[in-house]
Amino acid sequence: MRVVLAEDSAILRDGLAALLGRRGHDVGAAVGDGDALVAQVRTLAAAGALPDVVVADVRMPPSHTDEGLRAVLALRADHPGLPVLLFSQWVETRYASRLLAGDARGVGYLLKDRVADVGEFVAALGRVAAGETVLDPEVVGQLLNASRSRDDGLDTLTPRERQVLDLMAQGRSNGAIAEALFLSYGAVEKNVAAIFTKLRLPPDAADHRRVLAVLRYLGAAG
Repeated sequence: MRVVLAEDSAILRDGLAALLGRRGHDVGAAVGDGDALVAQVRTLAAAGALPDVVVADVRMPPSHTDEGLRAVLALRADHPGLPVLLFSQWVETRYASRLLAGDARGVGYLLKDRVADVGEFVAALGRVAAGETVLDPEVVGQLLNASRSRDDGLDTLTPRERQVLDLMAQGRSNGAIAEALFLSYGAVEKNVAAIFTKLRLPPDAADHRRVLAVLRYLGAAG
């Protein structure tokens, strides 16, 4: 993969670049703030070398609030579907919701302190690059708590369907959900179909029902 990194900690930035390089990936640029990230990606795109995935911290100079988020949203406006992974020290539910509010395919939000395995991080990066939605379970939990008061059909789901939807929100495929819950693949498909029905998400070629269900679950869609 061709990766562009944005992280204001020089030690972490250099460490991530070295880690990805050792895994055979090409780090096209590693920068320390949101403006530099946008400039580098636009330069690479103009040269026909748009990255396969962008990794950005949420809080970077100058204000250390949402510079990384604003940068990746600007880049996805320039290049719809550009895979982006926010890598943060904190769960920022309002930022995660903004990230997911558009097309949630090819986006991720992981917490630095909870990624203990290098292989796990690289695998998550690959899943985001492939168009999946990858969320830290802690992010999922806090977004769910923030949306409990919504009348969105979630109360009609069975406990098993909620388990399946929770794993969908973490970016798991049906096969991975089956393995995690010790179910058959067919049983997972039936649960997913029931979720779509109860959340009133009819088949429509113009929509990605899996993403819409996750957005409903996270309270990021109307």
